[in-house]
Amino acid sequence: MTVPEPAGCVYVVSTPIGNLEDLSPRALRSLREASLVVCEDTRRTARLCARFGITTRRISLHAHNETRRTPELLRRLERGETLALVSDAGTPLLSDPGARFVHAALEQGLRVVPVPGPSAVLAALVASGLPTRPFTFVGFLPRKGRERAEWLERLRESPGTLVLFEAPNRVRTTLRDLYQALGPRRVTLARELTKRFEEIVRGRLGELELPALRGEVTLVVAGNAAAFTRSRQADAAAGEDDWLGQRIAAGGTTRDISRELAQRLGISRSHAYRRVLAYRKAAAQDSGARER
Repeated sequence: MTVPEPAGCVYVVSTPIGNLEDLSPRALRSLREASLVVCEDTRRTARLCARFGITTRRISLHAHNETRRTPELLRRLERGETLALVSDAGTPLLSDPGARFVHAALEQGLRVVPVPGPSAVLAALVASGLPTRPFTFVGFLPRKGRERAEWLERLRESPGTLVLFEAPNRVRTTLRDLYQALGPRRVTLARELTKRFEEIVRGRLGELELPALRGEVTLVVAGNAAAFTRSRQADAAAGEDDWLGQRIAAGGTTRDISRELAQRLGISRSHAYRRVLAYRKAAAQDSGARER
């Protein structure tokens, strides 16, 4: 009887975004022990491998060959090989190729294991001084036309902090478009993160003074404060309704529940009493509608 070899595994490995000291011991071991390192650009990854003495064979996986190369990589996994997927820098799949390959591996029941580490998204966000929860990673905006305008319109209503990537030659245009769409919101521009000439500039859209730019830029923009408040209020209301439903289902009296609600929300007992009565009435009407 022939025993089939166990299927392989994809390790999604985060690599430094600038400072090579940020490569974790686990990431280093994953790259050294893999059967193959799958790279966005083999030349960029070659420099990292040379620095750390990694001799694992490398193969490219980028936007122009991912569809064609994915079946080959899946066959390697089925033979029991271990693949380490890396981008040029940072955490793979965030505005990088590889998502199609990872999805295909998961569809075939193969293991995908993250090896966390450096991320320009998180580095810029935590250094921005803007709220970190919630936040939306936008990546690169469409370059022009209706698609770009539609994206900017959607971002206008987003309650969370926005994180975008941009090329240095398009930063001024993108900041201008963001200002026109969003108004004078707080913004942070981060460039050369973790490198010798790292620079983080904070200000407002429409007023930010730009340094000389080189290298990929990460922008962090404040979300829609009004939309955020509405979202929080909706969440609070939903949470309050859940609590009321649980207390009523447990047999609590209106008087007892009102006293507890007043303490929870810091409101008057009479106000809480009216809220409980309104909830009971709405629940009864909803129940009657379902029975009909």
